[in-house]
Parts: sequence; C-alpha cells; structure tokens
Amino acid sequence: MAMIYSVGHISGAHFNPAVTITFAVLRRFSFREVPLYIVAQLLGSIMASGTIALLLDVTPQAYFGTVPVGSSVQSLVFEIIISFLLMFVISGASTDSRAIGDLAGVAVGMTILLNVFIAGPVSGASMNPARSLGPAIVKHVYKGLWVYIVGPITGCLGGGIAYNFIRSKPLAS
Repeated sequence: MAMIYSVGHISGAHFNPAVTITFAVLRRFSFREVPLYIVAQLLGSIMASGTIALLLDVTPQAYFGTVPVGSSVQSLVFEIIISFLLMFVISGASTDSRAIGDLAGVAVGMTILLNVFIAGPVSGASMNPARSLGPAIVKHVYKGLWVYIVGPITGCLGGGIAYNFIRSKPLAS
C-alpha cells in the first residue's frame, strides 16, 4: 500500500509482471514498455531477496519464497483465484474514473491482506511472478515455481477482462 501511494503516480504502481501484462493486453499500458518493466520488477525482486539472504541467516526451513504446501494443482487454483480478485480490485479502484482514486492503495492493500489470509497457508499467496522468482533464483528453490508464473498471469488476465466486461455494460436503472 505504501509503495502504491509512493510511486503510483509515476509508474502506475506496476510491481507485478502479471498486472503489467494484463494492463498491456487491456490497452492501458504500452506493450513496448512491458519487457523493461518486467526486467525491472525481476531485478528488484532478486536484489531484495539477495539483501534478505545476505543480512539474515536464511535456512531451508526459513525460506522466504513461495512453494506449494499442498499439491501444485491446489496452489495453482488458489493463485488464479486470488490473482483474479486482486486484478479485479486494481481495475476497479485505480483505472475506473468513477472510483475514488485516493482509496486505491487501501483497496488493493486490503485485497492482498485478505488473499494472504485465505490462500497463504496453501500456496503462499504470491499473486506476483516476480515475488516468487526473486527468492527462487537467490536461494535455488524451484519447487512448483511454474505455479507462481502461470497462476498470477492467468488470474490477472481473467480479473482484468471480467472488470472491463462489467465496466462496458450500461448500469440498469
């Protein structure tokens, strides 16, 4: 939430490659800029993960990345659902001119918090490929990593498309 309020007016607060890709697909962001944003997002995650690994004695039991606790399919379904909800809220709170823009950070932050409470125990509630790739690369833990790439991208695309579908429908009187 703090980062959204800090730099959202500069970058649109794209800290998540799945959100960046979805915005590009929905023509709210230039496809030309997608590779640069994704590289920056991945580098940021790798540098943050490297810093944590350097400063703290991270044992395999204290791994700070995301790995499926249950099956990969369970985690994939959770990641799709929570990423769908996240992108739906992002679309409504930050891209629709009818929304109260000052509350976008709170709405997105609370959605992330609720998603973590619900899906965290099973999937780790990543919702962000960069958030999972950084720790995996730094600590060489790749178990189920595909879940955290496929799930958030699929869920975000679905959430963004669903919101745009209802946004385009006239309101019943």
